Amino acid sequence: MDAAEALLLARTQFGLNIAFHILFPSLTIGLAWFLVYFRLRYERTHDAAWLATYKLWIKVFALSFAMGVVSGIVMSFQFGTNWPGFMNRVGNIAGPLLAYEVLTAFFLEATFLGVMLFGMNRVPGWLHIFSTVMVAVGTSLSAFWILALNSWMQTPVGHVVVDGQLIAGDWIEVIFNPSFPYRFMHMMLASGLTASFAIAGLSAWRLLKAPGDASAMKTLRAGVLVAAVLAPVQIFIGDLHGLNTLQHQPAKIAAIEGIWKTEKGAPLVLFAVPNEQQRRNDYAIEIPKGAALVLKHDADAELRGLDEFEPDRPPVAPLFYGFRLMVGIGMGMLALAWFGAWRLRRGAPPRALLWTFAAFTFSGWIATLAGWIVTEVGRQPWLVTGVLRTADAVGHISGAQLGASLTGYVLTYSLMLLAYFVVLTHMAGKGAVTEVRK
Repeated sequence: MDAAEALLLARTQFGLNIAFHILFPSLTIGLAWFLVYFRLRYERTHDAAWLATYKLWIKVFALSFAMGVVSGIVMSFQFGTNWPGFMNRVGNIAGPLLAYEVLTAFFLEATFLGVMLFGMNRVPGWLHIFSTVMVAVGTSLSAFWILALNSWMQTPVGHVVVDGQLIAGDWIEVIFNPSFPYRFMHMMLASGLTASFAIAGLSAWRLLKAPGDASAMKTLRAGVLVAAVLAPVQIFIGDLHGLNTLQHQPAKIAAIEGIWKTEKGAPLVLFAVPNEQQRRNDYAIEIPKGAALVLKHDADAELRGLDEFEPDRPPVAPLFYGFRLMVGIGMGMLALAWFGAWRLRRGAPPRALLWTFAAFTFSGWIATLAGWIVTEVGRQPWLVTGVLRTADAVGHISGAQLGASLTGYVLTYSLMLLAYFVVLTHMAGKGAVTEVRK
């Protein structure tokens, strides 16, 4: 097996690990703030339905949090096993940022998680509420540090090179690099939408079985209303993020839009089959001058094509299709959330709407994975843009070892995800009221 195949296997293995891991933080970050809301509602109203809701969803949070921790630990080991060149070259920046995440976020979560999970009847109400808030703050802080590192890898600034290694010249510039504010807000909103649709979808699943469940109706309304607010904000932030990417990573935008050659008034390609060999889009459905209008707000503006970035350009197909999948799901979320909010104001939702929300339960995960593919594959062939190539960071591991471990990961993660779905749907099907009566 040659070096190129070993590199592909190493990338595939790490991609599988991070794709599996990202599912759970993308849910728990938003879900933690929902738990704060549920807990405060119970404290104010002493309504048993809100208490039942809190007790149910705190179990979902605990299960998802545990899955995220386990997969995150496995992923972190791969920095040393599969990508030693990464830590050797940029470890003086990546190491402290990861350490900050542990010291400020993970320790905060770990300190108050036990009180939140088991202390409701053992500590004063104010302390239990405070613990719930601190866990939510910890999840958001974790996202802050991880996205600071990831954003720096996309748009590296604030560093200096000493003896071939990168060290931070200005930590403020490193952390608040040009793409960080947009990526952080985009991810936080994505997590909020992921949690909103998971709550709405699982609540709808319960209502299909027990239409009179008061707790499920409350959480359905909460999930739908939050999604109705966050979806248009996400579209706005996504547009700003796209303009920032155009400025700092134009090759990624060219691949997303399927712009093969630099041109003025580039069309907006709604759908096509990118042809890498011929450098063209087959079967394209286009809006004339649409891309120039959207990206430059000028129908005759010039957009740089992929021809300007050869050979250091990303593959087109994953970005082209991934972006359209993400946007398509996002627009579906917006439409469903707005229609659902309007319909819920008129009374109990029809079964068809409940089935639709149930079908959208994990739509946030699909959109998040599509966006992650666009973000990470769009940086290739660089691991740290303009600084470190992916091929230069991979370790000297044999293809047989990588193939065996990849097979083990696929089997293990498939079983874990299946078990997670079974437990989650079982808890949702039983409903919050059942949990209270025990």
